[in-house]
Amino acid sequence: MTITITAFANSPDRGVGLARDMRVRWALEEAGLAYQVRALSFEAMKQPAHLALNPFGQIPTYEEDGLALFETGAIVLHIAERHGVLLPRDAQGRARAIAWMFAALNTVEPPIFELSTARLIEPGEPWATGRMPLVEARVHAQLRPLIAWLGDREWLEVDFSAGDLLMIAVLRRLEPGGLLAQHPTLAAYVARGAARPAYQRAFAAQHALFLESQPTG
Repeated sequence: MTITITAFANSPDRGVGLARDMRVRWALEEAGLAYQVRALSFEAMKQPAHLALNPFGQIPTYEEDGLALFETGAIVLHIAERHGVLLPRDAQGRARAIAWMFAALNTVEPPIFELSTARLIEPGEPWATGRMPLVEARVHAQLRPLIAWLGDREWLEVDFSAGDLLMIAVLRRLEPGGLLAQHPTLAAYVARGAARPAYQRAFAAQHALFLESQPTG
């Protein structure tokens, strides 16, 4: 079995582990699976060869024995189910973990992504100053229920799962602007995830690819 994923040839996250291929790398490392990486330029992502794998021209994609997948949630779920990791064995526990996967991507990530867009792409717009507090307020509103749920828990449910993997990956997007540090419960939760050996291996691999893309001399 050969697994190939796609990633940015020169990641816009500057190698700090925020690009979405990091989520797939982490899941593969948790499963103990070897994989290959096909690094793509932004131009190559819009070419027919890649669009045949991901109609939206994004990364990552996942290829395994004739199967091609896109969307990180679908890829992480496939890895978890196919290789027996990151999901509880009992049916109810499995269903709960999957619910947290959806919560991470559908409930928590959208306002965080909007905040990232406002900070990185729209800061020069005439309406940016007035809009930013509203965007930040929407993020805090989604974080409060998550903080209440976590409380003194180590993970979202009993054991670390694919739900935690995706939730922590999403929350890491709040680190650069300092917003995550405003919520010690979430900061500690993210730190626990980032301390996992599988995360460390995934981060090192993604960072190494970024360093390879930088000019030398």
